[in-house]
Amino acid sequence: MLPDFSRYQRADMIWLALITFALLALGIGFRAPWPADEPRFALIAKDMVESGQWLFPMRGNELYPDKPPLFMWSIAVFYALTGSLYVAFLLPSAIAGTVTVLAVFDICRRLWGSREAWWAAGLLLASVQFVLQAKSAQIDASVCMWVTLGCYGLLRATLCHNAHAGWWLAGCVAMGLGIMTKGVGFLPLLMLVPYAIACWRKRPEQSLPQQYGWLWWPTGIVVMLLALLLWLWPMLNAVDSAMDPAYSAYRDNIMMKQTVTRYANSWHHIKPFWYFVASVVPWAWLPLVVLIPWQWRHWSAAWKANDARILMPLGFVLLVLLFFSLSPGKRGVYILPALPMLALAMAPAMPHIADKKGVSRILWALPLLIGLGLLVVGLLGFVDKGPLAKMNLRYAIDGSGVVFATGAAVLLALFMLRHRSGWQAWGITMLVVWCSYSVAFASLLNPVRTPSSVWQNIDSAVPVNAEIALLDTGEQFMLFARRPIVHFGYHTPPEAEMYAAWKWLEAHKDGYVLLPSTKQSPCFDLSKGQSVGTAHREDWLLLGPQAMLGQCQRPEFTPDTFRYVPINPLIK
Repeated sequence: MLPDFSRYQRADMIWLALITFALLALGIGFRAPWPADEPRFALIAKDMVESGQWLFPMRGNELYPDKPPLFMWSIAVFYALTGSLYVAFLLPSAIAGTVTVLAVFDICRRLWGSREAWWAAGLLLASVQFVLQAKSAQIDASVCMWVTLGCYGLLRATLCHNAHAGWWLAGCVAMGLGIMTKGVGFLPLLMLVPYAIACWRKRPEQSLPQQYGWLWWPTGIVVMLLALLLWLWPMLNAVDSAMDPAYSAYRDNIMMKQTVTRYANSWHHIKPFWYFVASVVPWAWLPLVVLIPWQWRHWSAAWKANDARILMPLGFVLLVLLFFSLSPGKRGVYILPALPMLALAMAPAMPHIADKKGVSRILWALPLLIGLGLLVVGLLGFVDKGPLAKMNLRYAIDGSGVVFATGAAVLLALFMLRHRSGWQAWGITMLVVWCSYSVAFASLLNPVRTPSSVWQNIDSAVPVNAEIALLDTGEQFMLFARRPIVHFGYHTPPEAEMYAAWKWLEAHKDGYVLLPSTKQSPCFDLSKGQSVGTAHREDWLLLGPQAMLGQCQRPEFTPDTFRYVPINPLIK
């Protein structure tokens, strides 16, 4: 039987929580929500607090059916508590990342010991994709937390000392909340496959894994569905009571199109089967991916010994990769939930391979390449050459100094650590890079990744009571709006949106239309538009009634018109 680590001191967990949260929360307050996803979630959360309507996510008074509401609720709670969206929109991801690290640390310590647990937490915090997503207000860090907690419950129920099926039920509650965050919250169920294989291969002398009666796993699925009903049941009742086609469409979209249809017949982000393995894992899972050759011998031994402590998390990683590779639509963030279990599967072997010369050389070479690359790119940027010159031109900024300083800081830190291990070199390099990314780059890019300057110019150009119709602008313009705005739907085709704006302006002679200068328009004379500045790599034009052409062809589809009056405009 495994040793009982349930009485370990709490000091380790407290210190780990403080260190992790300090790293992941660094930079909160330095920037606003950035496109593409962050302004959408922040806008919905802000509207929930200000309108008091929390059940249905609303995007500028339009129902938003693409994601369940739990992540938006979490932002809304912190917005209500802090009164600052600049603080609230990033806090859920930082907290989710911290909880994920603590869960991996705790289960590893219970399965192996304290030394291995610190390795598991360290591997996760050293990985590029994990920290990057925990510093973003995308939905994936929260999904990763719920999936990890689901895996934690299954592992505690089957592999730990004094295992109890109640932990499996707790993990199923986490899965239900994960589905309430994003449809793939059920992913921990995939771990039942390597669990079943380990049970089938179990030898009489083995005490692992714990087995229960056959009812335990379907009972867990029922519990998962009951947790999901905490949101689903009132939502379905509200839809039935509303008797509104828009709410019925919301229900059908959120329950089918954004889950089953999105997976089986995705309509965007189409990538080949090998996309994750070939294009995402090699950089996103650094430095874990470079350790696989040294881990292979230990994983082979675990397979021969039928060690479920390795087989279950490692099998989960492989199944998650396969699951998302089978879908035609792919984004790099989809495989993030596999990363904590990969760190768990790698941790037991780390005390044996960490000091290998090959490992140390690779972990020194990567930081040196990062530092030298940043230094060279920064130097080239000073003379308007190289990739940074294109970024400076695209965003109308000069990031050469920040990039050069970051590279110089990395190389200086490496020089001071020249007699230390490769792990210390990688750790200090990532610390420098994340500090620069969270503070310097955030402050540098924030003015050009928000439309606040465009709204300032609009306020100076038109009367304060004039309404603005938005065309092809995205949620960031709604989030920073300082006056009533009009839009024509999230998924409206461009030609229908253009016609709707033309008809709206025809009926509202004191209004204006805002659109990018590059947009082709059969309904407006763009030469009569007024430039109101640059944002998001576009020059923006404000069109009044004088810019309307005599006629505009009516499309087959006529969209709805949504009017949104912002409360407490996001100004900083």
